[in-house]
Amino acid sequence: MPAIDHKQLVAALLPAVLTAGAIEMRHYCEGCAVESKADASPVTAADREAEAVLVAAIAAAAPGIPIVAEEEVAAGRMPTLGSEFFLVDPLDGTREFIAQRGEFTVNIALVRDGAAVFGIVYAPACDELYVTLAPDVAAMARVTPREGPVTLDEIGLTPIHTRAPDPKALVALVSRSHATPETEALLARFAIASRTNAGSSLKFCAIARGAADIYPRIGPTMAWDTAAGHAVLAAAGGSVTTLDGKPLRYGDSMATLCNPNFIAWATPQPLAPRI
Repeated sequence: MPAIDHKQLVAALLPAVLTAGAIEMRHYCEGCAVESKADASPVTAADREAEAVLVAAIAAAAPGIPIVAEEEVAAGRMPTLGSEFFLVDPLDGTREFIAQRGEFTVNIALVRDGAAVFGIVYAPACDELYVTLAPDVAAMARVTPREGPVTLDEIGLTPIHTRAPDPKALVALVSRSHATPETEALLARFAIASRTNAGSSLKFCAIARGAADIYPRIGPTMAWDTAAGHAVLAAAGGSVTTLDGKPLRYGDSMATLCNPNFIAWATPQPLAPRI
């Protein structure tokens, strides 16, 4: 497979990502009806409208590469996958969106041979954009949602990197909507100095920009929930592993698009617990 031109792909998808953000913010401000999918998770018109824009842009920018999009899959449309495919979550953090908390994101990732190798995460209510510019380069910009042409030069991307954690005083991130007793038990194995609740892929991005050290997730997630943030974090110097320390990987069938429990780290390798 040819090497990924991260910058070119970000540039090609950026207008659609910001347009998706504008669609979501319109619904966010005006309100929209909430439905329940077969798995009882919520979905809104904003999810579907944003996804249509994103899928069309990806298909134009990278023809021939399968696209696994959350709402398409929910509607029974799952493409045949190989070793390379896109993952799209048009509105990660729907519960945060519905609750008007602002911590929701547009997620696009490219998976190759099980690894998340490219990612875009956009939080339109926070004006925060995170992207991979190379396998070892992540960047962010402050960008308001908009429709129409936009270039990378206009938005002013700034490189970001994880920080060196203090193992005796870690900063933890915990899912705002999905905290569990098992999560608390895992965190108790580390020296946590402070913790913050947050929603969506912004947890990965907070670690990527050096604002936190560890994010454990004990509970169900899907590949499209995590792959974009995972790619950004890895490019910024961090990692995401299963609870036994193996790299979190993404499968090639619907059955393996369900993630195992995992931990996101500010380091390339897992930190050792204190006990």
